[in-house]
Amino acid sequence: MARIELKLPKIGLVMENARLLRWLKAAGDRVRQGEPLLELETEKSTVEVESTENGRLVEILLREGEEAAVGAPIAWLEDDDAGRSSMERIRSSPAARRLASERSIDLRAVSGTGPRGRVQLSDVSRAVERRPSDQASAQSPARGPAQAAAASGGALTPMRRALARSMTQSNATVPQFIVERAVDLTAVKEARAQLLPRLPEGAARPSINDFLLASIARALLGNPALNATFIGDADSAEAAVVAARGTHIGFVVAVDGGLLVPVLHDVDRLSLAEIAQRRSDVVGRALQGKLRREELEGATFSLSNLGPNGPDRFTAMINPPQSAILAVGRERDTVVVRGGGPQIRPTAQLTLTVDHRLADGRLASDFLRAIVEALEGATWNWP
Repeated sequence: MARIELKLPKIGLVMENARLLRWLKAAGDRVRQGEPLLELETEKSTVEVESTENGRLVEILLREGEEAAVGAPIAWLEDDDAGRSSMERIRSSPAARRLASERSIDLRAVSGTGPRGRVQLSDVSRAVERRPSDQASAQSPARGPAQAAAASGGALTPMRRALARSMTQSNATVPQFIVERAVDLTAVKEARAQLLPRLPEGAARPSINDFLLASIARALLGNPALNATFIGDADSAEAAVVAARGTHIGFVVAVDGGLLVPVLHDVDRLSLAEIAQRRSDVVGRALQGKLRREELEGATFSLSNLGPNGPDRFTAMINPPQSAILAVGRERDTVVVRGGGPQIRPTAQLTLTVDHRLADGRLASDFLRAIVEALEGATWNWP
């Protein structure tokens, strides 16, 4: 039987090391591809990692509580085809299969660069880039946390180091510009007040953030330039814009030691009730350090809201390779003109930071206007 070396996987863009918290399988157990295998403590969260192979776990090299670098060997499997439905099954990561499905890529035609020819997300991304039709459609009619203050004195925590690397990369490599606009939250507050008495027992209460997420998803569908990622060096002939299918939005959460940006996938397919439930669930698990690997990957856009005690306005930095991030200032009563006279309305300042390689000022302004129009006048699907 062939022996397969398992290595410590890289999770996210900036992970360098991780500590193994717990093996979910013991030596001698059969393991199936895609089955939970172990739990890692990374710089950003505790993540459950799936097996990339089928086989029997015959030797564990990394013990619980030990730390290792990305790519370090952690265990050996014996390839006995355990759990395979077919010998023709293509070795591929869950993220690679997801992108291939979204972009109608045949995995059989993709050359895998992972262990034993396993198809990785980067392999599928390159296959997408090589298709001229995809590049043309992506270029036609975008973990983005806000910069947080460093800990006062002493060494940086692992999470702060990760944030520092990500934001340094953002500042150095992404040409960023901002557009701003105020939004009247009267319609949102009225809709929320009408929904609360109708909530079933145990349902998540819709927050302003849920309305924001729904509005961003609608705006992304109508503005595909902001629902994409820029890949490669701008000076290289291989540089490309890869459009997303569906809306995958990161939501910035403040936790002990830094920030996390869990991702809500396919927000455009969710009702407001489903958005509220999913947002509540991922925020709760982010605070507990119990996010899954796929919940930290795949976003093209992020939302950062510092809440009622936050500033009137602030600017957030893009988390590469995302296209943009929306920063939301605190709600405050503002005198506005309505019907020819002054009125007091609850308003908030929206500040959109955009990757200039993906969109210009007009496109960014159109996108921000779409968010405002959705918040100020749209009806909401519940559930």
